[in-house]
Amino acid sequence: MAYMYIKWFLLTLFLLILVARTGAKVPAIIVFGDSSVDAGNNNQIPTIARSNFGPYGRDFSGRKATGRFSNGRIATDFVSEAFGLKPTIPAYLDPAYNISDFATGVTFASAGTGYDNATSSVLSVIPLWKELVYYKDYQNRLRAYLGETKANQVISDALYMISIGTNDFLENYYTFPAGRQSRFTVTQYEDFLIGIAGNFIKELYGLGARKISLGGLPPMGCLPLERATNIAGGNQCVESYNNVALEFNGKLKKLSITLNKDLSGIKLVFSNPYYIFTYLIRKPSAFGFDVTSMGCCATGMFEMGYACNQNNLFTCTDADKYVFWDAFHPTQKTNSIISNYLVKTVLAGFL
Repeated sequence: MAYMYIKWFLLTLFLLILVARTGAKVPAIIVFGDSSVDAGNNNQIPTIARSNFGPYGRDFSGRKATGRFSNGRIATDFVSEAFGLKPTIPAYLDPAYNISDFATGVTFASAGTGYDNATSSVLSVIPLWKELVYYKDYQNRLRAYLGETKANQVISDALYMISIGTNDFLENYYTFPAGRQSRFTVTQYEDFLIGIAGNFIKELYGLGARKISLGGLPPMGCLPLERATNIAGGNQCVESYNNVALEFNGKLKKLSITLNKDLSGIKLVFSNPYYIFTYLIRKPSAFGFDVTSMGCCATGMFEMGYACNQNNLFTCTDADKYVFWDAFHPTQKTNSIISNYLVKTVLAGFL
């Protein structure tokens, strides 16, 4: 276990030295997606998909519940830091920040959203197309702040990160049989989402994006909520959901290969969290974890959002012993491990 920690420390140190020597090739990190990368945009819209209250954020700087669905920082925060930028990426709709803050990193993500517009309607959150509208507004503000030439350089050199898709299956497709299930087989639905993902990337490209990370799905059948409701399966991971994640990830990877060929000058990488996440769940002791089947907050089996509140007496005292923070989202420690892995194996090419 000590060896693993030393290994991660040396990796992080190496990356920081690399950034210091070469200068930041990436001047900003721009984020689109769902609760995995939402830093508080949902605080500003009328939805129950929020986490701007304790115990969320209890291990964040100043013990502040920002709207991140974790006890602390999320994966994109750690990626930003690894690239020599700021340690946290602010939410675009957060009134506490302005364009000077957003110039080096911003997230347009909205917890509960998906590729499919029908997914965002479930909890009345920001659809992916609206995230792009906010990004266009951001571009205009950035040009007014930095000037046309410098702003265009930032837009071209920034790293764009996309983390989305889990909600399309768990919150939408499998939850409402009379909805998408009545129109698509799961394979057809995957293809439907891949079409949306491809069009979204093409739109980003048309707006000047050239460095893009397309995120894959985690082993979603192993999320505590899915395990808790898998009574017939002995509360083990729902392998059918994991298989869908694997299949969908394969299609995302194929999409990235195709778009790299079709779009001149683009550098699109597929950032796959599935296998490192699975390893944490199967070999938790290698990283100092004790609990993988439930989250730290409340009972850890069903609660997230408002059900995960500071009045619940079951919440654990040490989140670093848990892979998951609530029934759906990872802890800060897990976010750190996964982001460090992706920086090392995929994103280092942008450094």
